[in-house]
Amino acid sequence: SRGLGDVYKRQQELFDVLSWYGARDFRDIGHKAIYVSNSWRTLQTIGWQHSEPVLRSLAYALLMHGGDNPAENDFEADRPGRRNAELLKSIRPGWQQGEVNPAATSDLLSVLRHGSWEDASNKVVGWLNQGVDPQSMWDALFQHAAEMLLRKPGIISLHACTSTNALHYAFQHAFNDETRRFLLLQNASFLPLFRQRGGVGKGVVLEELEPGEGPADLDEIFAEISRDKLSAAQKSLAYLQRAKDPRPFLDAAQRMIYLKGTDSHDYKFSSAVLEDYHHLSPGLRDRFLAASTAWLEGSGKADSKLVARTRAALG
Repeated sequence: SRGLGDVYKRQQELFDVLSWYGARDFRDIGHKAIYVSNSWRTLQTIGWQHSEPVLRSLAYALLMHGGDNPAENDFEADRPGRRNAELLKSIRPGWQQGEVNPAATSDLLSVLRHGSWEDASNKVVGWLNQGVDPQSMWDALFQHAAEMLLRKPGIISLHACTSTNALHYAFQHAFNDETRRFLLLQNASFLPLFRQRGGVGKGVVLEELEPGEGPADLDEIFAEISRDKLSAAQKSLAYLQRAKDPRPFLDAAQRMIYLKGTDSHDYKFSSAVLEDYHHLSPGLRDRFLAASTAWLEGSGKADSKLVARTRAALG
């Protein structure tokens, strides 16, 4: 068992190194962090006997930059990583313990909506050093990513959600304290960059999203997703607040992805958002999940050709 323990230790050390590199720069709109976390998940499932081609491909992807050597330049994509590698040193010892503070979450959300990437990482450090639990920071990051997607659905805002999921996964599973600080600061810095690159301006404020009037069942909600995303979000919020149990909604959302999904992003997004629901503070979860209707599939969309072929084969 001692030998097995050494193997696990080496795997963990490797994950920490790759997590740092996956979060190091903003190239490829978050895919580097996504590659690291999902490669790790895959190897934990299929076994590390398959690790060589996976890790070779991953290392190649993490080194991708295109054009001139970043080490010899000052590109915007690299600035957050370089600055946050120094800024993380100013975070207090024992920073992973603190008190959950809704005011800190609201304050960081305001910065994410209007400030720069420097403002965002500075704000995280400031609140952590005041004894606020990191959960309050993650609550803001998850909400802002979902809010951007609801404001302007598109491939950029979608990756704000999926990269936040990946960075949070790495944050949860990294062993090294410095790596965890880096991942949190980088996620905070990346979201304003997503906002700017995606052209996400004013729109829905997630904390102010009102539930739809009257009772709504799941059939009505998923039909509405195909017609009006904001209305579907409001109906979803009303349903979730009334039902108290999200499982029927989560199950229905997954079924729609299996039936209607035609793109890898459909699966990637739904997996991320349905997982992240459980990582927010309880009082924030319903609005976060309601906002996911911005990219969930509705019942008005035709089934995928694969589903049609499968049904024909089974019939």
